[in-house]
Amino acid sequence: MIINWNTIDTVLLDMDGTLLDLNFDNHFWKEFVPQKYAELHSLSLVEAKDYLVPVFKSMEGKREWYCLDYWSEALELDIIGLKQEVAELISVLPHVVEFLDALKSSPKQVMLVTNAHQDTLGLKMEKTRLSHFFDRIICSHDFGMAKEQDGFWQALQAKHVFDKQSTLLVDDSLPVLHSAREFGLNHLVSIKRPDSRQPVRDITSFPAIHDFRELMPV
Repeated sequence: MIINWNTIDTVLLDMDGTLLDLNFDNHFWKEFVPQKYAELHSLSLVEAKDYLVPVFKSMEGKREWYCLDYWSEALELDIIGLKQEVAELISVLPHVVEFLDALKSSPKQVMLVTNAHQDTLGLKMEKTRLSHFFDRIICSHDFGMAKEQDGFWQALQAKHVFDKQSTLLVDDSLPVLHSAREFGLNHLVSIKRPDSRQPVRDITSFPAIHDFRELMPV
């Protein structure tokens, strides 16, 4: 057992790559957006990708990377409209619903904490219908910073009180987990396969699960 559930009062859960299959986001940003950008600017797909990859890379880990308004303006594309075009790819990872259902039946506080833009969050909750499982749904944009940035966890704790020693965070992002560790969260778990169409990751810096059956509360 990775976690002693008797020591946990609060559970913080990431969305993309943790509860939801990251294939949607990877396909959207790596294939669909470059395709639409190429069409807009009369470029080949290769030319569009060659331009966009370093542009995206420069914003990783920053609030802007997750901001649809920023990318809509920067790329001159209707990003939320494009997301709706491929929304059928949004899916829940295996055994997530069983895990959330078990948490719902427990006295633990359960919060969704995501870097996703509010519009993306709304679209994904509409498609997956997971929102009723959470006591709170928190978007990092409301704090003006991403989860991996200095100060986020302090700001979150100030607004939504939780005890560091009795809180579990599950997140596929290693930079986010490192940030949470620096803040003082002791119970940290990662995801070995956030994208169902990509190979399993070898994670050594944190406990990691293949799916939520390994983390099921007892």
